[in-house]
Amino acid sequence: MPSILHTLKTINYPKNLYNLTRSYFSNRTATLHTNSIQIERDITKGCPQVSCCGPGYWNIQFNLLLNLNYGKRTKAIAFASDLLIAVRVGNVQEAENLANIEINKITNWAKENKITFNEQKFKVMLAMRRKRREITEVNVYLNSKPLQQVKSIKYLGITIDTKLKFREHIISTTNKCTLLIHTLAKSAKLNWGLKQEALKTIYKGAKLPLMLYGAPVWVRAMEKKCNRTLYSRVQWVMNIKIAKAYCTTSNDVLYILTGNAPVELKTEEAANLYRITKDR
Repeated sequence: MPSILHTLKTINYPKNLYNLTRSYFSNRTATLHTNSIQIERDITKGCPQVSCCGPGYWNIQFNLLLNLNYGKRTKAIAFASDLLIAVRVGNVQEAENLANIEINKITNWAKENKITFNEQKFKVMLAMRRKRREITEVNVYLNSKPLQQVKSIKYLGITIDTKLKFREHIISTTNKCTLLIHTLAKSAKLNWGLKQEALKTIYKGAKLPLMLYGAPVWVRAMEKKCNRTLYSRVQWVMNIKIAKAYCTTSNDVLYILTGNAPVELKTEEAANLYRITKDR
């Protein structure tokens, strides 16, 4: 809380709102009642649960972390309370050294602002596309404790692997879509079959957005035939149900019967649309 008030002063926050914020953080207590015993403690940090002001004050606090004096080869990315520190260097040793330097800055900031991190939730991953063999183990520490090194990491719903091939992401999405189709099939049997319009609505409103999520990031993965096959297979199963067709019906025929474009084309469309809107 003191760091938030200090930040408000540095950005020339209106005095009346600053006083309101200071009052908001003053004289706060937590009381625990158990049988005939009552325990009361003063609260010196944090915001009330489900408070309207909490997200705003957290953004003020977190903004300090994003604006630390990072190196030119480091980029800090955040969404809500998720933080990603990306370091781009020439070799593994440089990556390890620079990552530890940047993590040390974050650790010092946390101590100054009375914030603690759970080391178990922090992961480190080394991403590179080099084919030659070399040491790929890195030792990165947080609060003097080594962070677990993983071969893939999930950030904002997208699984990122060490080779940046996004194969694991496509497999994971395929499994989710398959589960959704099986659930839908059970519902259809209970309701004596869903109509084509209802199935198309479910496909376009639930299944297709799930398959295309984050497409601008992993669109190049669809250049691999194995990845296209996974997505095409899922789409084929759904198109069979929409068209009420036999299992021997080809995908090309189903595209015409259902009016659904091939999923690889929809992926490319989503990626191109993002590029167009970003360049404006």
